[in-house]
Amino acid sequence: MNIIKKIKYLDCLRWSYTVPVLCYLAFFFMIWMLAVPLKQNIKIVKDLKLDPEDSFEIRIKNSNFNTDKKGGQEFVEKNEYLVNSNDEEYTNKDSTKVLMEVFQKADKDRNKKLDSRELAQWIRRKIVEHIFIAVSTNLDLFKQIDVSPQNGVITWKEYHTYFLKKRGFSDKYVDDHDERRHKGLQRSLKEKIMRDKASWMEAARSNPDSLTLDEFLSFTHPESSVTNQLVLVDELFDKFDRDGDELLTENEFAVLQTEGNGDETLIVRQDENERRAEFRKTIDLNGDGKADRRELLHYVAPQSPRHSEHEAEALLALADNDHDQMLSLDEILAHPDLFLKSKMVDTARSFHDEF
Repeated sequence: MNIIKKIKYLDCLRWSYTVPVLCYLAFFFMIWMLAVPLKQNIKIVKDLKLDPEDSFEIRIKNSNFNTDKKGGQEFVEKNEYLVNSNDEEYTNKDSTKVLMEVFQKADKDRNKKLDSRELAQWIRRKIVEHIFIAVSTNLDLFKQIDVSPQNGVITWKEYHTYFLKKRGFSDKYVDDHDERRHKGLQRSLKEKIMRDKASWMEAARSNPDSLTLDEFLSFTHPESSVTNQLVLVDELFDKFDRDGDELLTENEFAVLQTEGNGDETLIVRQDENERRAEFRKTIDLNGDGKADRRELLHYVAPQSPRHSEHEAEALLALADNDHDQMLSLDEILAHPDLFLKSKMVDTARSFHDEF
Protein backbone atom coordinates (compact mmCIF):
# COMPACT_ATOMS: atom_id res chain seq x y z
CA MET A 1 0.00 0.00 0.00
CA ASN A 2 2.85 2.35 0.77
CA ILE A 3 4.32 1.75 -2.69
CA ILE A 4 0.97 2.56 -4.35
CA LYS A 5 0.69 5.76 -2.34
CA LYS A 6 4.19 6.80 -3.33
CA ILE A 7 3.44 6.18 -7.01
CA LYS A 8 0.26 8.29 -6.78
CA TYR A 9 2.24 11.04 -5.02
CA LEU A 10 4.90 11.07 -7.74
CA ASP A 11 2.23 11.24 -10.47
CA CYS A 12 0.60 14.17 -8.71
CA LEU A 13 3.97 15.92 -8.28
CA ARG A 14 4.82 15.37 -11.94
CA TRP A 15 1.56 16.92 -13.13
CA SER A 16 1.89 19.84 -10.71
CA TYR A 17 5.11 20.82 -12.53
CA THR A 18 4.12 19.75 -16.04
CA VAL A 19 0.81 21.58 -16.30
CA PRO A 20 2.22 25.05 -15.43
CA VAL A 21 5.16 24.53 -17.79
CA LEU A 22 2.85 23.52 -20.63
CA CYS A 23 0.58 26.50 -19.94
CA TYR A 24 3.57 28.84 -19.98
CA LEU A 25 4.85 27.42 -23.26
CA ALA A 26 1.41 27.70 -24.83
CA PHE A 27 1.11 31.30 -23.65
CA PHE A 28 4.59 32.18 -24.96
CA PHE A 29 3.82 30.57 -28.33
CA MET A 30 0.59 32.55 -28.62
CA ILE A 31 2.35 35.85 -27.85
CA TRP A 32 5.11 35.04 -30.34
CA MET A 33 2.57 34.30 -33.07
CA LEU A 34 0.78 37.60 -32.44
CA ALA A 35 4.01 39.60 -32.36
CA VAL A 36 5.50 38.15 -35.56
CA PRO A 37 3.24 38.82 -38.58
CA LEU A 38 2.79 36.23 -41.30
CA LYS A 39 4.36 36.75 -44.71
CA GLN A 40 0.99 37.70 -46.16
CA ASN A 41 0.69 40.59 -43.69
CA ILE A 42 4.18 41.80 -44.55
CA LYS A 43 3.24 41.98 -48.21
CA ILE A 44 0.12 43.97 -47.43
CA VAL A 45 2.14 46.55 -45.47
CA LYS A 46 4.60 46.92 -48.32
CA ASP A 47 1.83 47.51 -50.82
CA LEU A 48 0.00 49.98 -48.58
CA LYS A 49 0.25 53.62 -49.70
CA LEU A 50 0.52 55.90 -46.69
CA ASP A 51 -1.13 59.28 -46.38
CA PRO A 52 1.58 61.95 -45.92
CA GLU A 53 -0.46 63.39 -43.06
CA ASP A 54 -0.10 60.11 -41.15
CA SER A 55 3.40 59.07 -42.24
CA PHE A 56 6.32 60.46 -40.26
CA GLU A 57 8.91 59.04 -42.64
CA ILE A 58 7.37 60.61 -45.75
CA ARG A 59 7.24 64.02 -44.10
CA ILE A 60 10.84 63.72 -42.98
CA LYS A 61 12.03 62.86 -46.49
CA ASN A 62 10.00 65.63 -48.10
CA SER A 63 10.86 68.31 -45.54
CA ASN A 64 13.69 70.75 -46.00
CA PHE A 65 15.21 70.36 -42.57
CA ASN A 66 18.72 71.57 -43.39
CA THR A 67 17.81 74.91 -44.89
CA ASP A 68 16.41 78.21 -43.81
CA LYS A 69 14.74 80.76 -46.03
CA LYS A 70 14.79 84.50 -46.26
CA GLY A 71 13.72 86.53 -49.24
CA GLY A 72 13.48 83.44 -51.41
CA GLN A 73 17.07 82.42 -50.68
CA GLU A 74 18.08 79.18 -48.99
CA PHE A 75 20.86 78.91 -46.47
CA VAL A 76 22.67 75.87 -45.13
CA GLU A 77 21.62 75.42 -41.51
CA LYS A 78 24.57 75.94 -39.19
CA ASN A 79 22.20 76.85 -36.38
CA GLU A 80 18.43 76.65 -36.09
CA TYR A 81 18.11 80.45 -36.33
CA LEU A 82 21.01 81.34 -38.56
CA VAL A 83 20.13 83.56 -41.49
CA ASN A 84 23.44 85.29 -41.82
CA SER A 85 24.73 87.46 -44.63
CA ASN A 86 28.23 86.32 -43.65
CA ASP A 87 27.46 83.03 -45.34
CA GLU A 88 24.86 84.01 -47.96
CA GLU A 89 27.33 84.67 -50.74
CA TYR A 90 29.17 81.39 -50.07
CA THR A 91 26.18 79.06 -50.10
CA ASN A 92 26.48 76.19 -52.59
CA LYS A 93 29.97 77.26 -53.63
CA ASP A 94 32.99 75.02 -53.78
CA SER A 95 35.14 75.33 -50.66
CA THR A 96 38.21 76.28 -52.68
CA LYS A 97 36.33 79.13 -54.38
CA VAL A 98 35.05 80.30 -51.02
CA LEU A 99 38.55 80.45 -49.54
CA MET A 100 39.90 82.22 -52.63
CA GLU A 101 37.17 84.88 -52.47
CA VAL A 102 37.68 85.47 -48.76
CA PHE A 103 41.45 85.73 -49.23
CA GLN A 104 41.07 88.32 -51.98
CA LYS A 105 38.69 90.43 -49.88
CA ALA A 106 40.89 90.30 -46.80
CA ASP A 107 44.09 91.12 -48.74
CA LYS A 108 43.70 94.89 -48.63
CA ASP A 109 47.21 95.78 -49.85
CA ARG A 110 46.97 93.25 -52.72
CA ASN A 111 50.39 91.73 -52.00
CA LYS A 112 48.95 88.19 -52.07
CA LYS A 113 49.78 87.73 -48.40
CA LEU A 114 47.71 88.18 -45.25
CA ASP A 115 49.57 89.52 -42.24
CA SER A 116 48.13 89.40 -38.72
CA ARG A 117 46.73 92.94 -39.02
CA GLU A 118 44.81 92.26 -42.25
CA LEU A 119 43.59 88.94 -40.90
CA ALA A 120 42.40 90.47 -37.61
CA GLN A 121 40.66 93.36 -39.37
CA TRP A 122 38.77 91.00 -41.66
CA ILE A 123 37.75 88.70 -38.80
CA ARG A 124 36.56 91.64 -36.69
CA ARG A 125 34.48 92.91 -39.61
CA LYS A 126 32.76 89.51 -39.89
CA ILE A 127 32.21 89.34 -36.11
CA VAL A 128 30.60 92.81 -36.00
CA GLU A 129 28.43 91.89 -38.98
CA HIS A 130 27.34 88.64 -37.34
CA ILE A 131 26.46 90.30 -34.02
CA PHE A 132 24.47 93.04 -35.77
CA ILE A 133 22.39 90.53 -37.72
CA ALA A 134 21.83 88.32 -34.67
CA VAL A 135 20.52 91.20 -32.58
CA SER A 136 18.50 92.85 -35.35
CA THR A 137 16.68 89.63 -36.34
CA ASN A 138 16.08 88.43 -32.77
CA LEU A 139 12.88 90.48 -32.24
CA ASP A 140 11.26 89.32 -35.48
CA LEU A 141 11.97 85.69 -34.67
CA PHE A 142 10.71 86.19 -31.13
CA LYS A 143 7.39 87.52 -32.47
CA GLN A 144 7.07 84.55 -34.85
CA ILE A 145 7.28 82.09 -31.95
CA ASP A 146 5.43 84.07 -29.25
CA VAL A 147 1.90 83.32 -30.46
CA SER A 148 0.06 81.09 -27.93
CA PRO A 149 -0.64 83.55 -26.41
CA GLN A 150 1.35 86.58 -27.56
CA ASN A 151 2.38 87.76 -24.10
CA GLY A 152 6.02 88.85 -24.32
CA VAL A 153 7.57 85.51 -23.33
CA ILE A 154 8.20 82.29 -25.23
CA THR A 155 7.29 79.01 -23.57
CA TRP A 156 9.03 75.73 -24.35
CA LYS A 157 5.78 74.47 -25.93
CA GLU A 158 5.68 77.49 -28.26
CA TYR A 159 9.29 76.95 -29.21
CA HIS A 160 8.86 73.21 -29.70
CA THR A 161 5.82 73.81 -31.92
CA TYR A 162 7.85 76.24 -34.02
CA PHE A 163 10.74 73.75 -34.16
CA LEU A 164 8.54 70.97 -35.56
CA LYS A 165 6.51 73.08 -37.98
CA LYS A 166 9.65 74.68 -39.40
CA ARG A 167 10.80 71.19 -40.31
CA GLY A 168 7.66 70.43 -42.27
CA PHE A 169 5.58 68.50 -39.74
CA SER A 170 1.82 68.92 -40.03
CA ASP A 171 -0.42 70.63 -37.50
CA LYS A 172 -1.95 67.23 -36.74
CA TYR A 173 1.40 65.72 -35.87
CA VAL A 174 2.44 68.73 -33.79
CA ASP A 175 -0.81 68.69 -31.81
CA ASP A 176 -0.52 64.95 -31.11
CA HIS A 177 3.24 64.93 -30.55
CA ASP A 178 4.44 63.20 -27.38
CA GLU A 179 7.57 65.08 -26.32
CA ARG A 180 8.66 62.30 -24.00
CA ARG A 181 8.94 59.73 -26.80
CA HIS A 182 9.30 61.90 -29.94
CA LYS A 183 7.74 59.13 -32.00
CA GLY A 184 8.59 59.35 -35.69
CA LEU A 185 11.53 61.74 -35.33
CA GLN A 186 14.95 60.94 -36.68
CA ARG A 187 17.69 60.45 -34.15
CA SER A 188 19.47 63.63 -35.26
CA LEU A 189 16.34 65.68 -34.53
CA LYS A 190 15.91 64.05 -31.13
CA GLU A 191 19.52 64.95 -30.29
CA LYS A 192 18.94 68.52 -31.49
CA ILE A 193 15.92 68.81 -29.19
CA MET A 194 17.97 67.53 -26.26
CA ARG A 195 20.72 70.07 -26.95
CA ASP A 196 18.16 72.84 -27.27
CA LYS A 197 16.57 71.81 -23.99
CA ALA A 198 19.94 72.05 -22.24
CA SER A 199 20.62 75.48 -23.78
CA TRP A 200 17.10 76.56 -22.84
CA MET A 201 17.69 75.72 -19.17
CA GLU A 202 20.89 77.76 -19.17
CA ALA A 203 19.18 80.78 -20.76
CA ALA A 204 15.97 80.69 -18.68
CA ARG A 205 17.11 82.63 -15.63
CA SER A 206 13.80 84.16 -14.53
CA ASN A 207 11.47 81.23 -15.28
CA PRO A 208 12.55 77.73 -16.37
CA ASP A 209 9.41 77.35 -18.50
CA SER A 210 9.72 80.56 -20.56
CA LEU A 211 12.21 82.99 -22.08
CA THR A 212 12.13 86.78 -22.19
CA LEU A 213 13.42 88.65 -25.24
CA ASP A 214 17.01 88.91 -23.99
CA GLU A 215 16.94 85.36 -22.63
CA PHE A 216 15.81 84.22 -26.06
CA LEU A 217 18.83 85.98 -27.54
CA SER A 218 20.98 84.09 -25.01
CA PHE A 219 19.34 80.90 -26.24
CA THR A 220 19.75 81.52 -29.96
CA HIS A 221 22.96 83.59 -29.99
CA PRO A 222 24.64 83.35 -26.57
CA GLU A 223 27.66 85.28 -27.82
CA SER A 224 25.42 88.29 -28.56
CA SER A 225 23.55 88.51 -25.27
CA VAL A 226 24.40 91.37 -22.89
CA THR A 227 23.19 89.21 -20.02
CA ASN A 228 25.75 86.53 -20.87
CA GLN A 229 28.45 89.16 -21.17
CA LEU A 230 27.60 90.55 -17.71
CA VAL A 231 27.92 87.02 -16.34
CA LEU A 232 31.41 86.83 -17.86
CA VAL A 233 32.31 90.13 -16.19
CA ASP A 234 31.17 88.76 -12.83
CA GLU A 235 33.32 85.69 -13.41
CA LEU A 236 36.35 87.90 -14.07
CA PHE A 237 35.78 89.76 -10.81
CA ASP A 238 35.37 86.47 -8.93
CA LYS A 239 38.60 85.14 -10.39
CA PHE A 240 40.88 88.18 -10.24
CA ASP A 241 39.44 90.88 -7.96
CA ARG A 242 41.19 89.77 -4.80
CA ASP A 243 40.34 92.82 -2.67
CA GLY A 244 36.66 92.77 -3.70
CA ASP A 245 36.44 96.45 -4.68
CA GLU A 246 34.98 95.65 -8.15
CA LEU A 247 37.98 97.31 -9.77
CA LEU A 248 40.50 95.13 -11.54
CA THR A 249 44.11 96.30 -11.30
CA GLU A 250 46.93 95.36 -13.61
CA ASN A 251 48.62 93.32 -10.89
CA GLU A 252 45.44 91.42 -10.09
CA PHE A 253 44.98 90.52 -13.74
CA ALA A 254 48.63 89.76 -14.53
CA VAL A 255 49.70 87.84 -11.42
CA LEU A 256 47.63 84.69 -11.09
CA GLN A 257 47.08 83.25 -7.62
CA THR A 258 45.92 79.82 -6.56
CA GLU A 259 45.30 78.75 -3.01
CA GLY A 260 47.71 76.18 -1.58
CA ASN A 261 47.40 74.02 1.54
CA GLY A 262 46.33 75.84 4.67
CA ASP A 263 47.26 79.52 4.66
CA GLU A 264 49.91 79.05 2.00
CA THR A 265 49.33 81.01 -1.22
CA LEU A 266 51.08 79.97 -4.40
CA ILE A 267 51.89 82.80 -6.79
CA VAL A 268 51.90 81.76 -10.45
CA ARG A 269 53.46 84.08 -13.00
CA GLN A 270 52.63 82.53 -16.34
CA ASP A 271 53.15 84.85 -19.32
CA GLU A 272 52.88 87.77 -16.92
CA ASN A 273 54.36 90.28 -19.36
CA GLU A 274 51.86 89.30 -22.03
CA ARG A 275 48.98 89.63 -19.57
CA ARG A 276 50.19 93.08 -18.51
CA ALA A 277 50.37 94.14 -22.15
CA GLU A 278 46.85 92.83 -22.76
CA PHE A 279 45.53 94.69 -19.71
CA ARG A 280 47.03 97.98 -20.86
CA LYS A 281 46.01 97.57 -24.48
CA THR A 282 42.54 96.02 -24.38
CA ILE A 283 41.16 96.32 -20.83
CA ASP A 284 42.28 99.59 -19.23
CA LEU A 285 40.70 101.91 -21.80
CA ASN A 286 41.25 105.17 -19.87
CA GLY A 287 44.78 104.29 -18.76
CA ASP A 288 44.21 104.79 -15.03
CA GLY A 289 45.64 101.38 -14.10
CA LYS A 290 42.24 99.98 -13.11
CA ALA A 291 39.34 98.40 -14.98
CA ASP A 292 35.75 98.94 -13.91
CA ARG A 293 32.67 96.97 -14.96
CA ARG A 294 32.17 99.06 -18.11
CA GLU A 295 35.72 98.42 -19.32
CA LEU A 296 35.45 94.70 -18.60
CA LEU A 297 32.14 94.53 -20.45
CA HIS A 298 33.91 95.99 -23.48
CA TYR A 299 36.71 93.46 -22.98
CA VAL A 300 34.47 90.37 -22.99
CA ALA A 301 32.17 91.57 -25.80
CA PRO A 302 32.71 89.58 -29.00
CA GLN A 303 33.20 92.84 -30.93
CA SER A 304 36.32 93.55 -28.88
CA PRO A 305 39.46 93.65 -31.06
CA ARG A 306 41.14 91.10 -28.80
CA HIS A 307 38.91 88.28 -30.12
CA SER A 308 39.82 88.91 -33.74
CA GLU A 309 43.49 89.38 -32.85
CA HIS A 310 43.60 86.09 -30.92
CA GLU A 311 41.85 84.29 -33.76
CA ALA A 312 44.31 85.71 -36.28
CA GLU A 313 47.26 84.67 -34.12
CA ALA A 314 45.89 81.16 -33.78
CA LEU A 315 45.36 80.78 -37.55
CA LEU A 316 48.87 82.05 -38.25
CA ALA A 317 50.38 79.64 -35.72
CA LEU A 318 48.58 76.69 -37.28
CA ALA A 319 48.91 77.44 -40.99
CA ASP A 320 52.04 79.59 -41.48
CA ASN A 321 54.16 76.79 -42.91
CA ASP A 322 57.09 78.98 -44.05
CA HIS A 323 57.12 80.96 -40.76
CA ASP A 324 57.11 84.38 -42.42
CA GLN A 325 54.31 85.63 -40.12
CA MET A 326 51.96 85.87 -43.09
CA LEU A 327 49.52 83.58 -44.84
CA SER A 328 49.58 82.90 -48.54
CA LEU A 329 46.64 81.51 -50.49
CA ASP A 330 48.45 78.18 -50.85
CA GLU A 331 48.87 77.94 -47.07
CA ILE A 332 45.18 78.60 -46.56
CA LEU A 333 44.15 76.07 -49.22
CA ALA A 334 46.43 73.53 -47.54
CA HIS A 335 44.25 73.77 -44.38
CA PRO A 336 40.70 74.07 -45.76
CA ASP A 337 38.85 72.66 -42.74
CA LEU A 338 40.69 74.98 -40.36
CA PHE A 339 39.68 78.13 -42.23
CA LEU A 340 36.20 77.09 -43.32
CA LYS A 341 35.25 76.57 -39.66
CA SER A 342 37.00 79.71 -38.42
CA LYS A 343 35.58 83.18 -37.85
CA MET A 344 37.42 84.23 -40.98
CA VAL A 345 34.82 82.39 -43.12
CA ASP A 346 32.01 80.92 -41.02
CA THR A 347 31.74 83.36 -38.14
CA ALA A 348 28.37 82.11 -36.93
CA ARG A 349 29.26 78.43 -36.68
CA SER A 350 32.58 79.27 -35.04
CA PHE A 351 30.77 81.20 -32.32
CA HIS A 352 28.12 78.57 -31.81
CA ASP A 353 30.69 75.79 -31.59
CA GLU A 354 32.39 77.75 -28.82
CA PHE A 355 29.18 78.35 -26.91
